[in-house]
Amino acid sequence: MPKFEYTGKTVGGQVTKGEIEAPNINQAAMILRRQRIVPSSITEKKGGLSSLQKGLEIKIPGLGGIKTKELVVFTRQFATMIDAGLPLVQCLDILASQQQNKEFQKVLFDVKASVEEGSTLADALRKHPKVFDALFVNLIAAGEVGGILDTILNRLSAFMEKAEKLKSKIKGALTYPVVVIVIAALVVSGLLIWVVPIFEDMFSGFGKALPAPTQLVVNMSDFLRSSWYIILGVLAVTVVGLSQLYKTRKGRRVMDGLFLKMPVFGDLLRKTAVARFTRTLGTMLSSGVPILEALEIVAKTAGNVVVEEAVMRARASISEGKTLAEPLAQTKVFPPMVTQMITVGESTGAMDTMLSKIADFYEDEVDAAVEALTSLIEPMLMAFLGVVVGGLVIALYLPIFQLAGAVTG
Repeated sequence: MPKFEYTGKTVGGQVTKGEIEAPNINQAAMILRRQRIVPSSITEKKGGLSSLQKGLEIKIPGLGGIKTKELVVFTRQFATMIDAGLPLVQCLDILASQQQNKEFQKVLFDVKASVEEGSTLADALRKHPKVFDALFVNLIAAGEVGGILDTILNRLSAFMEKAEKLKSKIKGALTYPVVVIVIAALVVSGLLIWVVPIFEDMFSGFGKALPAPTQLVVNMSDFLRSSWYIILGVLAVTVVGLSQLYKTRKGRRVMDGLFLKMPVFGDLLRKTAVARFTRTLGTMLSSGVPILEALEIVAKTAGNVVVEEAVMRARASISEGKTLAEPLAQTKVFPPMVTQMITVGESTGAMDTMLSKIADFYEDEVDAAVEALTSLIEPMLMAFLGVVVGGLVIALYLPIFQLAGAVTG
């Protein structure tokens, strides 16, 4: 029976090395796991990669930058390899070698080098916070301690896929009206700058006062052509001012609070925040992360200062021995149904399951809200464009209609 040399860590975090006999490298890894040892490398004394390792090399399409989709693919493949019994170092070597994204490849090779030096996988990932956030790292740490790294990686990939899907839906719902309004503004500006002056020259030969709507359009055209730099300056100052304000804690608190109170959009953002909070917290609790540590991470990834501060107040209350549902209910950020279901989860000891059910419900609510918002916005935008562009055209043709009426009269 072949012999394998291994390096790994015990549940207590101590580095251990030795030899083990097993039919193959997969069986060797399984034996070590049963002994509560997390292997970082396993090599047969003769050297060389096993055929299974070579067969697991799956090519990933290279993209510019490290995107969420690439991270999801990496996590899913990592889970498959760990579940198959391959040691950490060889998994990282395979995944890094086949990675076409050079930036991501460099990160993975650095992680591999850290693990080879005796670092835990979580500590190695923690050196790259721009790629692996606190949520990712802490779940990996919980998986290493509990000996369920493959399960944690599968949960992580599923979590990231759902989070990215939710983010795409919200972005699509908010982008559509903005794009339409910007295009409408450009069209109207073009008409005022280049088309209205032509009509104005023609109207000057009529010798009569222009109708009020036409005069208003002419005045708007004159102002835009003579003071366009003032308009652009005001817009630039407004955008820069708001962006600088949003960088301050107080400014973010005010603006995020206003976002949640907006008609239609506010309800959508609130449901999104609830879905993200419950999904993230449920994933971390089911993975064995302590609730105080999980709440701190969830608060930092909330994406809204109002929600973040509500979660941190709940965390402070829990540290004083109170329940999670009580402080969340007092914040007025989370709907009563959410806090009541969390109360049931706390009393039954199935908090992670209850949080997952809440997340499923609110993700469905977000889907329905996005569809309703889209169906509501489309006719509103059409009406808006019709009134603006149609009103502009009618105002320009009013003097011509009046002149035609006078001639026929």
